[in-house]
Amino acid sequence: MALLGQRHQVSRVSPLSPPGRHPAPGLALAALGVAAAWATHAVFPAVPMLTAAVVFGLVAAHVPGARAFVRGRGKAGLSLAGKRLMRLGIVLLGLKLSLDDVLGLGWATVAMVLGVVSATFFGTWWLGRRLGLPGDQPLLIATGYSICGASAIGAVGQVTESEERDAAVSVALVTLCGTLAIAVLPLLQGPLGLTDAEFGRWAGASVHDVGQVVATAQTAGAGALGDAVLVKLMRVAMLAPLVAGVGLSLRARSVARGAGKPRPPVLPLFVAGFLGMVAVRSAGWLPGSALDLAGHVQELLLAAALFGLGAAVDLPSLTRTGGRVAALGLCAWVVVAGASYVGVVVVG
Repeated sequence: MALLGQRHQVSRVSPLSPPGRHPAPGLALAALGVAAAWATHAVFPAVPMLTAAVVFGLVAAHVPGARAFVRGRGKAGLSLAGKRLMRLGIVLLGLKLSLDDVLGLGWATVAMVLGVVSATFFGTWWLGRRLGLPGDQPLLIATGYSICGASAIGAVGQVTESEERDAAVSVALVTLCGTLAIAVLPLLQGPLGLTDAEFGRWAGASVHDVGQVVATAQTAGAGALGDAVLVKLMRVAMLAPLVAGVGLSLRARSVARGAGKPRPPVLPLFVAGFLGMVAVRSAGWLPGSALDLAGHVQELLLAAALFGLGAAVDLPSLTRTGGRVAALGLCAWVVVAGASYVGVVVVG
């Protein structure tokens, strides 16, 4: 896997707090952002909580009164939220996935999802490189579009030790396109001739974040929503092998550079935790009440992490690559939606 073969070397952002900086102020701001995102979702159910969290992070980073705090006293805590809390949220994400549910989709649907994920990932990564996007942005954007949005970007970004800016830009782009899908995809069900069940599978295979999938598919009824969530969880299951593939690529580069270079783990601890939670859910060891509580905690953790990543976006600095990033987002959206539609129609 040569996805990282030509990545230029850049300074990395440490997940630890900068010297002399305490994370409490930034974590407190992230908590306020999560509360605002929760309230927004409560008032407007069609707006996923995680989407709102990213938006509020962006706003906090650019409102004159808050900008200085975000870039100064709050930076350590927001960076910690964007990295450490993201890892914990990804671990708990595994409790949403049961192997029995995924296999119950049938091998034809499983093969369709694998094809969509592969086409979206490699197509988006290749196009991002051709467009000349800097750093890890092509890889992270391809990951977000093909797997599960911001959660996947966070997982791969942890392995590659990507710059915070690259992760933040990728999350903002994927979140924007996923939010647009909530409004656009339901309008296309009729013109494309999709039944409710087919529309649900299409939404699950093409929309990025789990919350955005729910908001999109519920417009076609409970049956469509059920199919959408199952197909989406099949895409989530691809997170571990993708992270392992990236880890293997990094280890191969480390070996090529010679002895003495640190070798990143093939499977990071938090991804192993994700797989462990999948096993726990599949074994049926936890009651429904515990799974519900874990689901709420997982959403709060990811909301805090996404608020932190949103706060790391510097919109003025995007003017140099903003057009290319937007072009990649649009093209990737067409690829994932088109491949998913073909797959759904073929599988039936």
